[in-house]
Amino acid sequence: MPHHLDDLTSALAAERERLLPDTSGTIHDQRLDDGGERCFALATTTVDGRLSHTQDADVGFPIQSVVKPWIYGVALLDHGDGVHDLVGVEPTGEPFDAVVLEEGTGRPPNPMVNAGALLTSSLVAGRGVDERVARVLEVCSGAAGRALSVDEGVVATELEQGDRNRALGFLMRAGGTMSCSVEDALEVLARCCAITVTAADLATMAGTLATWGVRPGSSERVLPQSVVTDVLSVMATCGMYDGSGRWVHRAGLPAKSGVSGGVMAVAPGILGLGSYSPPLDDHGNSVRGLRAGEQLSVSWGLHPFGPPR
Repeated sequence: MPHHLDDLTSALAAERERLLPDTSGTIHDQRLDDGGERCFALATTTVDGRLSHTQDADVGFPIQSVVKPWIYGVALLDHGDGVHDLVGVEPTGEPFDAVVLEEGTGRPPNPMVNAGALLTSSLVAGRGVDERVARVLEVCSGAAGRALSVDEGVVATELEQGDRNRALGFLMRAGGTMSCSVEDALEVLARCCAITVTAADLATMAGTLATWGVRPGSSERVLPQSVVTDVLSVMATCGMYDGSGRWVHRAGLPAKSGVSGGVMAVAPGILGLGSYSPPLDDHGNSVRGLRAGEQLSVSWGLHPFGPPR
């Protein structure tokens, strides 16, 4: 581990203090009270298993779209490269919930937008919704190093507000790319998005990807190396929606955001970064999460195209 990463706790605390006054953005999670903008957490897990974190790193929130790389990973476990016959790997430049499918193939453009996540949810093996969700939950729990659970209240809200995803599902089913029922795929995705995590969990999950599938500080392999390579590649180009280009330009890290305010970023071979701050920018990404990730990547020399530290 580079010497300049020895005192991560102090660096995270300083970055939190720098950005805490910035309350710009819009909070998507309507369950939060008026104090939601004050919650801000940063955490890292190094590849040797060292967890560092700030205040609020133990605050629970729905994982939302940060689960999409993990659903994609489980689909790859079950179907290998055949997944890519049904879902593409290209960024869209469109919002995460855009009704956009590839012309000619009817495939969703990538697994990180809603259409793609709905499709990969349909590919998770299992005899029903519960078995499919349990498999994704098991992988996420293995990556986090603790048993995670689903918030049923969030599930109900996701299903109630899921008409746009239903439309995407019926388009894919009509085009022959989705073989299971639309309602089953929708419920699998809704339940996976309702998994409760903390910023510390996201850091350890990111750290698991940083070690190419082995949870840091353990010998537990959560995903095969080849699956993690695919997951990181698509996260790098598509994980921050139509803000992915700016993020890669400034931070250079595979990452995934969610509308609850979580961000999971990966510095392969070095560490995982997790953050939680509910206010979102126009692309649906956490304002503070992005700014912290960009600054820490520069400060710590994590950008893969930057000079070595």
